[in-house]
Parts: sequence; C-alpha cells; structure tokens
Amino acid sequence: MSEAIFFDTLRHGLWVATLVATPILTAALATGIAVGLFQALTSIQEMTLTFVPKLAAIVAVFWISMSFMSTTLVTFFHREILPLIVEF
Repeated sequence: MSEAIFFDTLRHGLWVATLVATPILTAALATGIAVGLFQALTSIQEMTLTFVPKLAAIVAVFWISMSFMSTTLVTFFHREILPLIVEF
C-alpha cells in the first residue's frame, strides 16, 4: 500500500468520523449553552443540573441519528476499506 492511498483513506476516515460525531456534539453544545444560560439567569450552581440534560439530549440525538451513523460507517467500510483488504 502506498503512502498516498494510506493518507487518503485516513483523511476520508477522519471526515466520516467528523460527520458521525457532529449531531451528538451539536446537541451537547446546544444543551450546555441553554442550561448555562438558565443557571446564569437563576443563580443556581448545581453540577448535576448540567450533566443530566446533556446526557438526555445526547441519548435522544443518538437514538434519532443512529441509522444515519450506521449507514455512513457501512458505506465508508464498503467503499474504502474492503477494496484495500481484497487487494492484498
């Protein structure tokens, strides 16, 4: 395997990882900002108040976007990884 093929596959794999992680990270960010704003407005400084809503949002978004994530990963595997395995 040449370096060009290796680095191109690595680059594409990192892009797929970014695509798969974006919905969950966006939900965690939005929930964190909303809870932080709520805490600043009400002067409530409870650590579990930030953890539980973020966890719930992450689980909900993961449940909703699970088919997108699995489809993206399977497509990457079939298009990029399997041809490299079959070559050798």
